[in-house]
Amino acid sequence: MSEGQHGKRSAGLLLFRHTGNGLEVLIGHMGGPFYARRDAGAWTLPKGEYGPDETAWDAARREFREELGLPPPDGEAVALGEVTQTNGKVVTAWAIEAELDPAAMVPGTFTMEWPPRSGQRQEFPELDRVEWMAPERARTLLVKAQTVFLDRLAEHSAGESAFGQ
Repeated sequence: MSEGQHGKRSAGLLLFRHTGNGLEVLIGHMGGPFYARRDAGAWTLPKGEYGPDETAWDAARREFREELGLPPPDGEAVALGEVTQTNGKVVTAWAIEAELDPAAMVPGTFTMEWPPRSGQRQEFPELDRVEWMAPERARTLLVKAQTVFLDRLAEHSAGESAFGQ
């Protein structure tokens, strides 16, 4: 575990919808130069860090708004629990069934020195695009630890259909 990430916590929302093609989830491609040419492992659910003065749920909703520039959807939140990423960051997530048009996204930005050691600071989108996709495809693109959220969502969805809800 790298010292820089030790103890950091992040929270996010995984939107899902049922279509004629089955279940789809909404995930985002991380913005910035480190991920520009990567696909596998460069996608995430909209999420972000929070401190001790904020609940994970409040942070998940705030980060959704910051990263997508859209209000977090209302609806029943399905707790997907926590995962620990390889960098040591603990991510807590909820799934919400909702519709969202990816073209409506107005991404939040971050600033960093780029190119490295150039003294120049550039602004980059937190997420440079979001897409609806089947969980099977999302599994090949998501940060590895976050694929557990897909499994937990599938368990929830299977439980719902088993009870006819």
